[in-house]
Amino acid sequence: MDEFVCDKLNEWHLSELIDTFRDEGIDSESLYELKDEHIDKLIPKMGPNLRFKKRLNLLKMEQNTNQRMHHVPPQGQQEGEEATGMTEVLPTTSDTGKRKPDPLCKSSKGQPAVKRKRETNSVKETRILHSVKNTMGNVLAKLNNQDDTNLNMFLKTKIKNLEIEKKELVGVFGRTGAGKTSLINAVIGEKNLLPSGRGKACTSAMIKVEANKRNEKYEAEIEFISPEEWEDELGSMLHTIERESHNNDECDIHDNDARDKLTAVYGEEWTEKSCEQLMEPKYFREIPEFLSSTQKSLPSKSAKDLSESIMKYTRNGTKDKQKEKGWYWPIVKSVTVRVPKNNFLQHVTLVDLPGNGDRNKSRDTMWKEIVGNCSAVWVVADMNRPEAETESWEILREISSQLGNGGECRHIHFICTKSDAMDDLHEYNKADAQALILKANQETKEIVNEELNKETKLKKHFSDECLQVFTVSSKDFFRGAYLSPENTEIPMLQEFLQNLNDCQSETLNYVSGAHGILSLIHGANSRGDDGRNEDVCVTLENNLNFQIESMKDEMNNIKANFEKCLQEGVERSKSSCEQILTSALNPKRKSGYQGFHKQLKKAVENGGICKPKKGKEINLNMKLTSSLTDSIDEKFRNTFPNEGKSGPFNGVISKFTLDTEGLKQKYEEFELQLVFLKSEEDRLKTDMRKSIRKQKKTVYRSLTQTVEEAMQDCYKKAAVFTGVGTLQNMRDTIEKHVHVSKNTMFEDAKNNMMKLLKDLMENVLGRLEKTMKESIELSFRTDEHSLLDVSSELKEVQELYDELRKSS
Repeated sequence: MDEFVCDKLNEWHLSELIDTFRDEGIDSESLYELKDEHIDKLIPKMGPNLRFKKRLNLLKMEQNTNQRMHHVPPQGQQEGEEATGMTEVLPTTSDTGKRKPDPLCKSSKGQPAVKRKRETNSVKETRILHSVKNTMGNVLAKLNNQDDTNLNMFLKTKIKNLEIEKKELVGVFGRTGAGKTSLINAVIGEKNLLPSGRGKACTSAMIKVEANKRNEKYEAEIEFISPEEWEDELGSMLHTIERESHNNDECDIHDNDARDKLTAVYGEEWTEKSCEQLMEPKYFREIPEFLSSTQKSLPSKSAKDLSESIMKYTRNGTKDKQKEKGWYWPIVKSVTVRVPKNNFLQHVTLVDLPGNGDRNKSRDTMWKEIVGNCSAVWVVADMNRPEAETESWEILREISSQLGNGGECRHIHFICTKSDAMDDLHEYNKADAQALILKANQETKEIVNEELNKETKLKKHFSDECLQVFTVSSKDFFRGAYLSPENTEIPMLQEFLQNLNDCQSETLNYVSGAHGILSLIHGANSRGDDGRNEDVCVTLENNLNFQIESMKDEMNNIKANFEKCLQEGVERSKSSCEQILTSALNPKRKSGYQGFHKQLKKAVENGGICKPKKGKEINLNMKLTSSLTDSIDEKFRNTFPNEGKSGPFNGVISKFTLDTEGLKQKYEEFELQLVFLKSEEDRLKTDMRKSIRKQKKTVYRSLTQTVEEAMQDCYKKAAVFTGVGTLQNMRDTIEKHVHVSKNTMFEDAKNNMMKLLKDLMENVLGRLEKTMKESIELSFRTDEHSLLDVSSELKEVQELYDELRKSS
């Protein structure tokens, strides 16, 4: 057995297997050849067996990823075919989306450009991270063999907390047929992955596309809504259809939607069955997981096979099969597709999302959570008059606050698809056809940018630097009929995903933390006791107290400004809410109020929100809260920016410092402890910025949530009305409630936001003070001395740390 295998077993906390592996002569080469049957003989005990298999699979995947770094099959090349020709270097893009000529770009025979200049750095980061993780795994194993003193437990906790999983979400929105699935397939280099072009797409289920880090198969996991939810939805749909048939009303879009869903699952049988009969197990024999509320797993050997497998869970049947039962998309909550060996998805998940949530509560909750967690959003529209793509622009307007102040989004890309879909291109040679397409692309970008500049609601949440327009051709990226790969602009989006995947900051954070911990251990062994320990400790504590007080002052100023803005919003809300409500309850329509009573009915039955399959969402709660959110939006965005480097609370966390660098000159003998405190300070600030970005969403959303809760009683009363005069009765009930409640409702919303803001500030200050005090105490005031000799490990990690910083 060689050192590599020994290190791995220690890192995986399976050191008890070292003797067994040594006796069997398993070295680094044979380790990768182990199959399940070999492992079962080597490790008969179930717990260690399963842990070893999991770790070995991850190790094999990491090796495969490094070997296939930045590779996807070129145009026209299927999986398994040998690549030919040269791989291009990606062009860079400016802030406006224009390409800059790259001297390293060479003409390619239709191959996608996916190789990056930073490839060497990425491989280097992987190597360094792997090496440092091995080292820290060995150190942790040694600490586990020591007595559990305060210092020992502190060090073990710090090592375990070094590991942080990086995950970025990219939400993909757009109307059915805009080319979302083809775009996703092209960007990740998997032409046949997501089904498109066959059957009628449905948009109720979310489709997540991520890396498969467990094995080398293409996999899908189907998560269903619960049987109870489906039974409720069934009853509601059947009741709606029956009511409309008795009233001889024309079917509205909701009724057609209900019929589509029922026909998809049951064929024509639903027309003669009761709700109870339609819940019989015989209708779900193919999907027993639905009745048991478990997830259905669909493993496949190829992308094409997986695409066929998930068809019935994501799309409707083709015209000749639409009345056949067994299309299960109406009861699917989400589909997670896992792709092996794909470098674009290592730390990124692409999510194909419905436009404005869903009427099903669990799907809508998941939709809101994902939208709020998106790092980037791609709004997809057809190249043909994208400025007239009403649905795409409506989506952008409706979710802007959920992405900005109420979310974590830093990038919004408006992507115009099918740029090569022009008439008569076949009459031109390739060069002339490409010139025509590029000219049209530039004109389209200018039109879309003009439209974006008019979107005042969007601009309240995002700067111009966050917005970018692309014109892509997914089809021509693979076939190369008219455009070179870089002119399809797919490589630009691939480059964007690579940047999101880039783990340099995470690697640097881990290595810096490891270097700090090893410095503390080594320093504890050489620490003297001449009274200077206390001197440096007191100095650090004074610095900490001064920094905490400075942060409190800035946070108190922020609270005062929030209070002032919100109070102005409360007064505006009181004076304008009834006018806003009247406008919402009496929309101007060419057809008058025909059909509106049905939408308002559905809104009051659903807590004030109606999400039509097409057209604008009705959200009475957001309408009523609009003056409040308008009053705080700018201040909130400046205090909790998603973009830029200043960080939350006007940059006070980024500015926080114990001045350890300055103290190194005065207290040279404590340099190692000060190195640890500096790395601890940096890691803590990074982690707090991330956690604040998540917690601030709750603060912002509290305004609408408080108003929504205050309105529930009147919605329930309004939902009871039926027959003649229903529309006016619903209006009167809602208007009366708002008139009576307005003097307290908006004040309560303000107070709730201020309380959450205060709690967040106190949590930040408390965590910062407690963590740094503990670190100072254990670095200088503990009588315990570590018995570990980590001098060689410290030297090794120091060299790797220096190498990493030079390349950053």
